[in-house]
Amino acid sequence: MTDGFLSKAYGTRAPEGVRQLYDDWAATYESEIGENGYATPGRCAAALAQYVRDKATPVLDFGCGTGLSGLALRLVGFETIDGVDVSADMLAKAKDKNIYRTLTKINAADKLPAAPGQYGAIAAIGAIGASAAPASSVDDIMHALGSGGFFVLSLNDHALSDRVFEAKLCEWIDCGAAHLLFKEYGPHLPGIKMNANVYVIEKA
Repeated sequence: MTDGFLSKAYGTRAPEGVRQLYDDWAATYESEIGENGYATPGRCAAALAQYVRDKATPVLDFGCGTGLSGLALRLVGFETIDGVDVSADMLAKAKDKNIYRTLTKINAADKLPAAPGQYGAIAAIGAIGASAAPASSVDDIMHALGSGGFFVLSLNDHALSDRVFEAKLCEWIDCGAAHLLFKEYGPHLPGIKMNANVYVIEKA
């Protein structure tokens, strides 16, 4: 199925256009991607849960949207989850789920509102790539993690076709500043035959 906003999602690039897209999409987002079998939140949460033993460690859900990613994290046992997103309308939907400790609206140009080491893990689930956060977000997230912190993220087929996104991860891994613990290619939105890589990275 490609009706609604999903058919437009990967053609929007400018930060203000992305914010407007997700504000406009908020009311129907979950039903539309649900119809297409959105698998990535569950895949990312399960992958992160393999490596974070203390499920009470605070997790930041970067680009949390309507809270599907936070819900997936909660379902695998994470207890303390904060969310940030550029869309106020998406955040309003996330608030209704009552799973986040805090929810914060950020601007695309802002630095991540997190002190280094404040979070034991940061998740960017469906949040980096085409019509989403830029590759530079990887640097912001990694700088916000302390040594031994974990970063779980997904890159869908659109993001993988633009080498800048995976190359940014490799910059951290290849120089030894981080270690790749998990990488798996699998379903993202089966309804439109789109897959994604899921990664778990530990900061050195």
